[in-house]
Amino acid sequence: MGNSYAGQLKSARFEEALHNSIKASLRSSSGDPQPIFTQLYLEPDQYPGNMDDVKPKVDLYMPCGEPKGQDLLNGRASNGLEELEEEEDSDPSSPPLPYLHQGPAPDGCCTMDGFCQAGKDLRLVSMATEPIEVPAGFELVGAKSSSVPEHILVCAVDRRFLPDENGKNALLGFSGNCVGCGEKGFRYFTEFSNHINLKLATQPKKQKHLKYYLVKNSQGALCKGPLICWKDCKTRQFSNSSASTSKPSSSSSLSSKENGGTNGHSSSPFSLSGRTHAHPPLPLSPSQVGHAHVSSAMISGPPKKRHRGWHPNPLVCIVIAVLTWCLPVAGVLQPQPVTAGETVIVPDNLLNTSGVRPVILIGHGTLPYFYGNVGDIVVSPLLVSCYKGNQLTEKTLASLGLTGSQLLSVETMILLTLQYLARLGSEQIPLREEFEQIVLKAMLVCPGGPSISPAQLPWLARLEASVSGGSVQVLVTYNSLGEGISESLRSLCDGPPYQQCLPTYVVIVCTSKMSGNEFCVLALGKYQARALAEGMLTTNEFLKEISYELITGKVSVLASHFKTTSLGDNLDKQLVRIQRRRKGQVIQPFQGDVTDHIHSQDAATMVPPSEYDNNEMFQIHPPQLNVARSLLSQVCSIADSGSQSLDLGRFCKVDFLVLVPPSHILVNQTAQRIRQSGVLVDLGIEDASSAHQRSDKYVVRLDGDVHGKMEAFMRKVKQNPYTLFVLIHDNSHVDLTSALSGSVCHGELQGLADRVVNCQEVLEAMNLLVLQVSCFPFTLQTRQSRISVHNEVHWPELVYFGLRDYSSSLQWGVASPILRCDDAFEKMINTLLERHPHLHSMVIRSYLLIQQYTEAMMSLTSSPSLRDHITPETLAMVEDLISAPGREGTKGRGHMLLVRVPSLQLAMLARERLEDVRDKLGLQFCFAVLLGSPAAELSLPRHFANRLKAWRGCEIEDWVPHTYEDLEGLPCIVILTGKDPLGETFPRSLKYCDLRLIDSSYLTRTALEQEVGLACSYVSLRVVKEPCRSMAPKDPETDKTSGPQDPDLELHMDLERPQSTGSAATRGPGSLAENRVSSSDIPDSSQKPSTSSCPPGGKAGSIMMEDGMGTTSSSPRRVKQECDSLGSATSRPSNHPSQSTQCGRGSKSPRVSPRTVILSRAAYNLLAGESGSQLSSFSLLPHADVGWSSPLRPLFTPNLQGSEQSLFYRQWTVARQHHADHEAPPGPHPRRLLLSGPPQVRDHTDINISPLVYINDSFSPVQVMHRILELHADIHFPHLSLFKQENIDLVVWSPKRRLYPKLEGESKMPAKRETVSMRLSMFAAHNAFHHCDQCHQYCEASPATQLSECTFHAFTFCSSMLGEEVQLHFIIPKAKEQHFVFSQQGSHLESMRLPLISAKDLSLLKSPIFTPTTGRQEHGLLNIFHAMEGTAHLHILVVKQYEMHHYRKYWPNHILLVLPAMFNSAGVGAARFMIKELSYHNLELERNRLEEQGVKRQDVWPFIVMMDDSCVLWNAHQPQDSNTGPSLTNVSLKTVLQHMEATPKISLYAVCGARKWSSALARRLPARPFSRCHLHDFVMLNVELTQNVQYDLNRYSCEEVDFNLRANSSGLLLCRFNHFSLMKKQILFGGHKDFLVKPKLVVMENPTPISPPQYICAPDSEHTLLAAPAQFLLEKFLQSCSHRLFPKAVQNSSNPVLSIDSYLNIGPEVSVCYVSSRPHSTNLDHQGLVFSGLLLYLCDSFVVSGLLKKFSFLKGATLCVICQDRNSLRQTIVRLELEDKWQFRLRDEFQTANCSEDRPLYFLTGRHV
Repeated sequence: MGNSYAGQLKSARFEEALHNSIKASLRSSSGDPQPIFTQLYLEPDQYPGNMDDVKPKVDLYMPCGEPKGQDLLNGRASNGLEELEEEEDSDPSSPPLPYLHQGPAPDGCCTMDGFCQAGKDLRLVSMATEPIEVPAGFELVGAKSSSVPEHILVCAVDRRFLPDENGKNALLGFSGNCVGCGEKGFRYFTEFSNHINLKLATQPKKQKHLKYYLVKNSQGALCKGPLICWKDCKTRQFSNSSASTSKPSSSSSLSSKENGGTNGHSSSPFSLSGRTHAHPPLPLSPSQVGHAHVSSAMISGPPKKRHRGWHPNPLVCIVIAVLTWCLPVAGVLQPQPVTAGETVIVPDNLLNTSGVRPVILIGHGTLPYFYGNVGDIVVSPLLVSCYKGNQLTEKTLASLGLTGSQLLSVETMILLTLQYLARLGSEQIPLREEFEQIVLKAMLVCPGGPSISPAQLPWLARLEASVSGGSVQVLVTYNSLGEGISESLRSLCDGPPYQQCLPTYVVIVCTSKMSGNEFCVLALGKYQARALAEGMLTTNEFLKEISYELITGKVSVLASHFKTTSLGDNLDKQLVRIQRRRKGQVIQPFQGDVTDHIHSQDAATMVPPSEYDNNEMFQIHPPQLNVARSLLSQVCSIADSGSQSLDLGRFCKVDFLVLVPPSHILVNQTAQRIRQSGVLVDLGIEDASSAHQRSDKYVVRLDGDVHGKMEAFMRKVKQNPYTLFVLIHDNSHVDLTSALSGSVCHGELQGLADRVVNCQEVLEAMNLLVLQVSCFPFTLQTRQSRISVHNEVHWPELVYFGLRDYSSSLQWGVASPILRCDDAFEKMINTLLERHPHLHSMVIRSYLLIQQYTEAMMSLTSSPSLRDHITPETLAMVEDLISAPGREGTKGRGHMLLVRVPSLQLAMLARERLEDVRDKLGLQFCFAVLLGSPAAELSLPRHFANRLKAWRGCEIEDWVPHTYEDLEGLPCIVILTGKDPLGETFPRSLKYCDLRLIDSSYLTRTALEQEVGLACSYVSLRVVKEPCRSMAPKDPETDKTSGPQDPDLELHMDLERPQSTGSAATRGPGSLAENRVSSSDIPDSSQKPSTSSCPPGGKAGSIMMEDGMGTTSSSPRRVKQECDSLGSATSRPSNHPSQSTQCGRGSKSPRVSPRTVILSRAAYNLLAGESGSQLSSFSLLPHADVGWSSPLRPLFTPNLQGSEQSLFYRQWTVARQHHADHEAPPGPHPRRLLLSGPPQVRDHTDINISPLVYINDSFSPVQVMHRILELHADIHFPHLSLFKQENIDLVVWSPKRRLYPKLEGESKMPAKRETVSMRLSMFAAHNAFHHCDQCHQYCEASPATQLSECTFHAFTFCSSMLGEEVQLHFIIPKAKEQHFVFSQQGSHLESMRLPLISAKDLSLLKSPIFTPTTGRQEHGLLNIFHAMEGTAHLHILVVKQYEMHHYRKYWPNHILLVLPAMFNSAGVGAARFMIKELSYHNLELERNRLEEQGVKRQDVWPFIVMMDDSCVLWNAHQPQDSNTGPSLTNVSLKTVLQHMEATPKISLYAVCGARKWSSALARRLPARPFSRCHLHDFVMLNVELTQNVQYDLNRYSCEEVDFNLRANSSGLLLCRFNHFSLMKKQILFGGHKDFLVKPKLVVMENPTPISPPQYICAPDSEHTLLAAPAQFLLEKFLQSCSHRLFPKAVQNSSNPVLSIDSYLNIGPEVSVCYVSSRPHSTNLDHQGLVFSGLLLYLCDSFVVSGLLKKFSFLKGATLCVICQDRNSLRQTIVRLELEDKWQFRLRDEFQTANCSEDRPLYFLTGRHV
């Protein structure tokens, strides 16, 4: 009966009297109670009560870590509290009243739920549009029934029995009418509830079941209004984990985005708009309910007594609910009575008065309760986690390098917050991750913070705020935070609206002696407050809000504003006038400009000439093949793990299924890739005739039909146990919702992926592998991940113009950057946002964007006066869109403009409006306007489809495009809608991406990167074959040598020439000719040959974007050479569109620039974070469904790759409640793998289809994999068994070839090699003069860096060759110490770390790089940061002791290996000898160390790289068609090394290397992909296999050729990768070039050069002695004067000189035959060969007389025996019995021109008799 208020009565007598009076009043005929009852108030309870009688509009958000008992407040739909109330209708301690058990309904009465007993429908859905007669004084209200919880029943109730706006003055009892049958006069709610069939099992109470006022919307339909503000909050017993009603903690989180509510998980369908109703809003509390102790009195519940209301103290009228932009009527929870100062009344019309909805950022301390107009404030927990340092565990603190004593005090946190807010820009908002790093840094730098007294805090805080220029203010209170908040809100309402000069932030500090220091932040800046509030909403929530605003007509004011043009004219009328003026004429579609008009019928039939291009063959590119091998290797590892989770031996066949997000276009794209690849036929699961038609059966869209298709697939899995099935979950980051949390949100089913991929059948099937493919792997890499970190395969780094490249492009300094922020658009938006504070910013942005495109089209066709009112970015894009098809040679092709509009309603509005404007302006045949919705197929007018068919030469009559790629070359605007991009591939003709609607609502890494990822793409940058000419007169010699007639030109690089910013490529906006750069010499039919040349210092270049990955290379940063031309001149359109369904695709690549991206200011600031002061997007929260596991964590560095990034996210992120992995089993699934690429690799479907096309081949049986390897072995890797059978090529391909003697076996003498000028690529090595922002930390010392930060370490080992101990010194910077192993004390260097051969990390560079260098501290190319693409590597410079200080000065961040002092005058042979000796000794040390850890000795990596200091560029050579010849592509040193290191059975090769570049490679590829031949300048050396083959430590030149010959004669394999080439720079300084030969004792003022013949003399002669090493003099003499020693060998290749055990350079005119004296060595067949000379150089005991007698010599042949002293010389003559065959004379004995203390070398010549 009536009201049942919980209260305490003064006495039982009073209670009885009151009860009787109520009865009498209710039964009186007048219905008016006595006046005393209308004024009766009782004292409230002295203990807290709980709300359960009023349903909130929104749920209370709870942290994801709360106990499950709180699901009643968090995890339910909008009726969650109502369901709870129905389940717990009455207090369990109170027995049911007997009169509540009613008898059955009278016979003949209707008992159907939702109908009254008269059979009339009372449901709101049925009564919404029915006319209802409401008597005077009555209100329509909505009743809820537990039997039909989804419906609201319409009732008419006397408003006297309903509460007023304060929840008071409701008469006890009830009076109501049935609006269905019209029956009136129900005086008891029990009677009325029976009539309307509520079917209650407990006492009927109007407070429990009368829920809402019903109001009419703008269409006149009846709808649910605000909650009825009942004030009787009965106490209910909650579960132990349920929310108590104690005062909530202000540190708790409110936002659904902060606590797992995202992408359809939020249970609150609330509005962002402050809706106006006749009933005022209820009071709100800023945070959730805490976990305070519940008293026993509360648990048992108070006695249920009837009374009239509450004490009239307004301080008690407090309730708690969520604070967001919701309807300000929410759920009610009764808190404890609070004291004054802890309640804040929000002023009425706060938003309308001030123009800003304040955002309260929770800080430290207790926030007050809010009452009144709470819809106009927002409480945000954005920064609250930053203040929770005291919640960090000891383990977390230790991982951060902190201790508990280093935690910051509250006072320090206040000052840090002020510092942070003060330095934020006017268009920046606080970011949690950014402030967390500031807090962490403060803890590390200043543990605990300074000691600040309460008296110091206020003025220190004001001092910190003073630097902000008034944008940050400090308000100090001494009682509570509520006092300061209340004062701030009152001040907002003062003054005229929108004209106040408000601070951006007000930091409220409470210095209370009772509660200590507390603070919070009030954001009052209009931009900041709006951005913070909108950022709290999930994607689903703000899309719902936009839908609400559009449906309810709230945008009508905004829409009316845009009905006029910027000049004030009526837009629609002006368009109609323009249309009438045309008189049926339209603008010519192509081959003309906007001034050319033709009849519309003629335009519709215009078709460009057909082109018949050959179909492009589907091919496997090297990166894809590498990934396939990695996946196959990983699958084999799973099978070999011993877990018995996979038995590969039982399978004889492979089958697959691909799951894709719910996008029709993506399904078509994937099925098309399957058809092209032929994988169905290759795997034997379809025959050739049916494969084409059945390809779409292997692609399943995750929509409502997925369950039936998955059931059929799983039946197939069970029925075929000997088939290995692969379930490929493509774009697995799109739907992360768990099946339990799934729902229909914004038209999309959520949680389907979890139901399919994680169902029990899939998990338990032993013949099913699950491969999840994602370009955002961090969404699946949490602590609860289902995928083992060992089962991840990361796509190798490709030449991909991605997110990081767009960020770095901001530093190029070009006039027209490819990443832009439209400042003019942002200024317009800011003005509109201030005028319309009630509307979501995306709605305003959309309307302004539509107007901008509308007026841009008008200005270009009919209204040029509008140009000044359009932003330059919009005008340039539309002008390019319209004019591109009319340019000469384009054949009507144009560009695609992509406009991203996430809201479907706004996208449809934009498409409709732009189409209408286009048609009225006569542009309907110039470009298409398409709505790109995942829920629909592409719809294209027939005349555009005909144009596409003509370009493709397609003759299929009914062909239509099915994918975006099919639109290649079509000028169009694509309005891409949908909550998220789903991975569709866009054509290469996409030129502009308009992302101006992507703003502060996209503040997670995944959300932002997948939007910008729409523009990312693969690029292939072709280097111009003709060298760049300067304006200076041509040098005829240079011109001659650079022409095609010389096939063997040595590269000459001018590295000191700076990259000019004044060239044509970087000149600023101007004409087309001014900005054009020279094009590639690869012909393109769509463009004329360019005749422009580069100005001085300029760099010519062309930019190619290709589908293939095998041909991609060079630098994305080279693209900056073309970026300026985007401002006014457009790149030429594509001539060869991508392959379409059943239609051919051209094989030539179009010349296009990287896509231009237009961003909002918020997104632009994040992407510019790497170069600016604000945080970059890489450090943002990975995904809204993922949370940080700790309030503080290490900084995420963007250069983390692959497995390192995975480990970071697995340690520091957790899956939130709605994430599919939240309830995952404790361990990863053994048969699940993750394939990921770089973060922004999402543009090419090839990336996502590669697992389908190529990896499944790898999953095939062994013979299929063998077939793949056989097909590609000739291109990628050598076949070991076949390679061993090859003969060695003895040609010495060296830049100094003209100085080398000809080796026996050479076919002919190569032509003289010269140098040419060549342009650098992004992968070049640089000298000390190179400076850029990317590598300055790599090679330059920071101001704080001291030389003392490098550590010196001695490394001693015993050299078997030298027969003594050798001590080397390492100088190791602190940052490089991780590459070495030190003793436990840290002072002794033990070894240099080596990786394992079995290591599978694709980003790992295994081989340490040694560079011997001397005299080139400035000019040596020792900066290989760009050559290594910035990845971590071990690079060691090997220097002489006396040059150590010079190299430390110029290269402070490099590791130096200092040779002993005895090698100060030695040559490069000594350096190579010591490098090899050291490396072998280190290999043994590492094997011993790792063997103790259980690693096999043979698994330690045995290779090192020795590279000259003049290596500058590396190239890859790929075959092309016969017309264009082979392509040369710049690649990085990292690419070359990783390819060599990935060679199968690499440990069986002794030396690997690349060929030297020559101009001949531009015309023809080598006959063989691999050669056994000489390797020099850049070699990868196996120190284990070559243990017994040493470099000659005495040599100054040809030491590598000498080493190669001895290694080959020992039977070792030398392998040259002919498809890689090496370019070297000619450096005129350093090396032995600086070795000046001069007299030792004579000092001459003007010394004359000493010629090589003077380098030797007769022993004991008076010859001038020289100050030079003996070996150096000998080598120089032999090189220049060998024709004197071997006259019969000059120009006589038939009779070479025999050289035993050594190779010396004896000049280019002499041929040499090398023979090894070692037993079992491999030598050339010398039978029948007659030699013209014999050279014995320091021969050892292996050379015996019997060996020499095997060879034949010409009569008069000459002999040269070289020894270390005269005694050895004579002994050698005797030991070898040379006097028997050779004639000697005393005058034929010589020595090098040294004094005796310099130990000259002696040699004797003789003649064969």
